[in-house]
Amino acid sequence: MAETNAAVSADKPFFQALLTPHRSLGRTGFLVLMAGLCASWLVTGAFFLAHGAWPVFGFFGLDILAIYIAFRLNYRAARAREEVSVSRTSLDIRKIAPSGRSEAHHFNPFWARFAVARHDEIGITKMAVEGQGRSVPIGGFLNPDDRESFAAAFSRALATAKMR
Repeated sequence: MAETNAAVSADKPFFQALLTPHRSLGRTGFLVLMAGLCASWLVTGAFFLAHGAWPVFGFFGLDILAIYIAFRLNYRAARAREEVSVSRTSLDIRKIAPSGRSEAHHFNPFWARFAVARHDEIGITKMAVEGQGRSVPIGGFLNPDDRESFAAAFSRALATAKMR
């Protein structure tokens, strides 16, 4: 029984991270923006319509529709996420696409290497876990500050896994 508990505790993740893309405009902000755009479209469109330039009214409507579609696609892309966990015996990365399609990668943490590419002015430009003849990029959608934070925490976790 003691061996079973030791095996379970050895495989229990001591580092877990959920990486998600940042979106600066939430649902309320989006609704306020669209309401403001629609109001300005109606006022400006009514002015042009009153002066006989009726095609302008329709083209303003197409602009609003294009902005709405662009935001909806952007919010759909924000559903992507990556789950990273590290235990003494495994390093697991699960990538979930906006469509819901999932892709899992498993590494032995003792043999895995965390590769980080840096630029002098920008900071971290690329992160990947390498090992067993493959490379899995992670955190590509993170902003520079979040990349730095994740890289530091993940490096410590990987070093801890190798020491245990």
